Amino acid sequence: MQLDLTHIWAHMGALSRGIAACLMFMAIASIGVIVERLIAFAKADKASKNFALAARPLLEKWEIEGIVPTAQKFKASPLASLFERMTAKYLDGVQSPGNMTPIELARNESIRRLDTLGSELRRGMSVLASVGSVAPFVGLLGTVVGIMGAFAGIGAAGSAGMGAVMSGISEALVETAFGLMVAIPAVLFYNYLSTRVANIELALTRSVGELLDEMENNHGQPAKKRVEKAA
Repeated sequence: MQLDLTHIWAHMGALSRGIAACLMFMAIASIGVIVERLIAFAKADKASKNFALAARPLLEKWEIEGIVPTAQKFKASPLASLFERMTAKYLDGVQSPGNMTPIELARNESIRRLDTLGSELRRGMSVLASVGSVAPFVGLLGTVVGIMGAFAGIGAAGSAGMGAVMSGISEALVETAFGLMVAIPAVLFYNYLSTRVANIELALTRSVGELLDEMENNHGQPAKKRVEKAA
């Protein structure tokens, strides 16, 4: 027997078609999330590299005031967003001293911003997790419904050969196969994207530490004095 999807769809009941449509919706949602996240990570990686190249000379000369306007040019970069917020807090603390030092303000802002960036990096990934865990069961439900329909039809006809029985069961099992086809890529890409996010967060945490070290080392030191020392 050949697998004819058009024939199978034509013989499905309304409930089975609804389940198949639900699985198709899950597949489309998963593909959308995967493509969007891959594009977003590629843009973020490129923007972060460009920002790092632009910010390095400013940090070497300790021209800290230039970090904020430089970071604002790289909207897609989580590193630029993080440095912008930290530097702004640091400069606020320098210009308007309070009970907390500028470095403490920058450190606290980095913690808050890292949490926010983590949520932004994982945007949509809960869809993949849900699809990966639910789609097999949805497909199994479709199979159960299809088998019930097949046997109900056989019972109504009064008698049927083995070929008709096996044909109905094989058509019902297509729902389970479809559910697995939707779930497996969703799980694989969820694990892949989770690893990407973990690596990005690790790199951001390391960069935060390096910026805080520079702030502690150069706090209160004018930029031109830093240049003279370097010379």
